[in-house]
Amino acid sequence: MNCKWCKYLLAIVAVIVVASSVAAKPKQKIEPSYSWTISDPLGTRYSADIDTSHIDYAQRFVPSWRSDAWATTGNYGAAGQNMIFFERNMNSDFFLADALKAWIPGHDRMQFYNTRIPMTILSYTTGGDQNSTQDHTQAIFSGNINRKSQVGGFIDYIYSKGSYDVQADKGFSWGLSGSHMGDRYEFQGYFRNFNYTLKENGGITDDRYITNPREVQGGDARVNNKSIPVLLNGAHSRVSGMQIMLNNRYKVGFYKYLRDSVTDTIISRTYVPVTSFIYNFSFRRNNHRFTNDNASQDYTFFPNSYLSYGSTDERTRQWALANTFGISMLEGFNKRVKFGFAAYIKHEMVRYYQVADTVTGSIYPHDNLTPLPFTVDSITTQHSLYVGGQLTKHLGSLITYDVNAEFGVAGANAGNIYVTGDVKTRFKLGRDSVKVRGYGHFINHNQNLLLEKFMSNHYVWNNNFSNTQRFRVGGELDVPLTGTNVNVGYETLKNFVYFNTDAVPDQHTSAIHVLSASVSQMLHFGPLYWNTRLTYQESSNSDVLPLPKFAVYSNLSFRFTVAKVLKVQLGVDGNYYTSYYAPNYNPATMTFYNQTEQKRGNFLYMNAFANFKLKRARFFVMYQHFNKGLFGGNDYFSIPHYPLNPGRFQFGVSVDFIN
Repeated sequence: MNCKWCKYLLAIVAVIVVASSVAAKPKQKIEPSYSWTISDPLGTRYSADIDTSHIDYAQRFVPSWRSDAWATTGNYGAAGQNMIFFERNMNSDFFLADALKAWIPGHDRMQFYNTRIPMTILSYTTGGDQNSTQDHTQAIFSGNINRKSQVGGFIDYIYSKGSYDVQADKGFSWGLSGSHMGDRYEFQGYFRNFNYTLKENGGITDDRYITNPREVQGGDARVNNKSIPVLLNGAHSRVSGMQIMLNNRYKVGFYKYLRDSVTDTIISRTYVPVTSFIYNFSFRRNNHRFTNDNASQDYTFFPNSYLSYGSTDERTRQWALANTFGISMLEGFNKRVKFGFAAYIKHEMVRYYQVADTVTGSIYPHDNLTPLPFTVDSITTQHSLYVGGQLTKHLGSLITYDVNAEFGVAGANAGNIYVTGDVKTRFKLGRDSVKVRGYGHFINHNQNLLLEKFMSNHYVWNNNFSNTQRFRVGGELDVPLTGTNVNVGYETLKNFVYFNTDAVPDQHTSAIHVLSASVSQMLHFGPLYWNTRLTYQESSNSDVLPLPKFAVYSNLSFRFTVAKVLKVQLGVDGNYYTSYYAPNYNPATMTFYNQTEQKRGNFLYMNAFANFKLKRARFFVMYQHFNKGLFGGNDYFSIPHYPLNPGRFQFGVSVDFIN
């Protein structure tokens, strides 16, 4: 069975066998009773959905489908940046890993479950041929020790060769979690580990291999994508790390008794917490390594070589340790108490390990080395002390809110301010409710150490940036009755830090204003569903903060059930955004930086898909970018020199098992 279709046939057979075996078992409740995520640093719980739906299941395995405007090097699991500004995360204190945030399971995506019986979800997707295969394997397990205590774990493995030469990547992450929700004592904790390796090809040498192959190939329109020459063929990036989080909460309160009205005997008792004492421990480690063993390419591709000539092998590391102590008054212990309040103090210690200066004070070993403009300490330790508070109301249907504030009071981050707010309400409209949400933040923060002082073979900087201020306000209107969602926001940024056209950090001291408005509309006519989302965004300074002005996503599908057991979604979807000066990508630092030579966008990328669900099994078939060569343009680059996938068949399956 050595053919390109064999793995798809075997997977289809596996789906049928598994679905049949699951269907033959007695009906059991395997869905988790509930699931949640937690916020940092106090471990506040927020309800989360369980990933078992077949609707739009295939779309998540398209590399560029992380957002409606995703700047990426093209491969599944590769570097990317969200160009919808209001969806973009701030730079972390280890920017060398930020380009992989879409793939690395971070704190905001760590999910806890409470299950009545053990739950296991296994998922596998595959696509492409033997030279461009794209595989993704996932496993989630959760089981209850008793009704209050739970343990779980996950495994996530990506292996993708990519559609172009020297583009392969692989990423493996795994983790363990546990929780205990007792009357007085609560515990939530997890350990996660990740390791991602990417081949860095620097982009293709000539974009005409995609846009006009006849011109560059002497009249031949056929292109072997793997034979397109690339700028780098010996470079690799590796990002790895781990995180431990242990959240402890002891609640002080009283028992509320329910008595029999006749005998006055106690029928049941319920513990009502009033105050809780919180201790949160967090430790994380991040590592970045860049290597390039091609001497000539290492010298010609990058503008400078400061530390070595002939090859590059450098590591940058960081670890951070945080301890948080808090006290909170809990919402709902008394009918007069309509909100919860918490206060905390947090100490954080962060240590950075950078590439050491190996040439200062000595005769330069090679004439081609660029003299170091300055040196940076190879090891730096920072301490910071914060105080913070939370005001929350999660109970009730009329109005709920979250207000969080944190202030740096001593150490490296003294003067930092983080204030965020989110308020929700609803009112009746016909048989349904209209949901209204307001949100905003005010942030004043200094720059993390790696943006201020950085040492590597190809890039060195020593900055003295001012604090960045960000002020955002916005509102959202959701009308389920008509399937309409409107979200409008406005943000002002002052002293914005970005990577300039030289691929190094720079600061724009004047204010930049960003206006964003998005409208999502779901139309439903019998089995026909049409969902369209339009985003408009305007940057007042597109030289510093370039953004596509319009982005559109549309999904047209039929949903129906066959023989009362097989749920089906058949359809097509597409993505388009207007042209703009999209960022370029720097392999050495895994950052996206501004450029003014090429505009990107103004192409249509469409997929044809079929999603199914049979009992506990869901599966899909998809052909990505089916419109290539038919319509929508052939300039399918989201950033310069990195084309998106030209088109491929994909298949995936996910099964819930009863243990």
